[in-house]
Amino acid sequence: MERFWGRMHLQSATSLYYFGKENRVQQLIHRLKYKGQKRIGERLGLQYGETLRKSPSIPKVDLITSVPLHRRKEKKRGYNQSECFGKGLAKSMNLPFKANILKRTINTKTQTAKSNPDRFENVERAFQLFDTKDVAGKHVLLVDDVVTTGATLEACGKQILSVPGTKLSIATIAFAR
Repeated sequence: MERFWGRMHLQSATSLYYFGKENRVQQLIHRLKYKGQKRIGERLGLQYGETLRKSPSIPKVDLITSVPLHRRKEKKRGYNQSECFGKGLAKSMNLPFKANILKRTINTKTQTAKSNPDRFENVERAFQLFDTKDVAGKHVLLVDDVVTTGATLEACGKQILSVPGTKLSIATIAFAR
């Protein structure tokens, strides 16, 4: 994806759907994130994983992880929607899923109403790599629900790429223009 060009080195970046105002994908993501319908995430992961597994343009990855929620937000919601998606991908791609590679150390405010520069500043230091041995020398597929500016994925991705010999690819349910 062009959003990451010159910002961090990716092997690949891909999204299942386009996210637009008032389209069905927006409604689907809203149900996944705010209406407790976490099975949507896993089903989308299962579906997309089949496509990615067969695609020659997606390089082989070693493990999948997701963008973490802050513990308070996850406790309030009851689950991490990106983790649900990642688990579905891992199952259909026959890959390990590790949820605890990254930790969200700062409970940032929602990104939805922020300008592009404010989004990057909001999450710049919000994530920490939990254990480098899980990713050292591996190709990691980092997953999230929606990519808009790419600020959150970039903050997480830079943490993963700080480990020598690590490669990174990104997959999301949807991308917004």
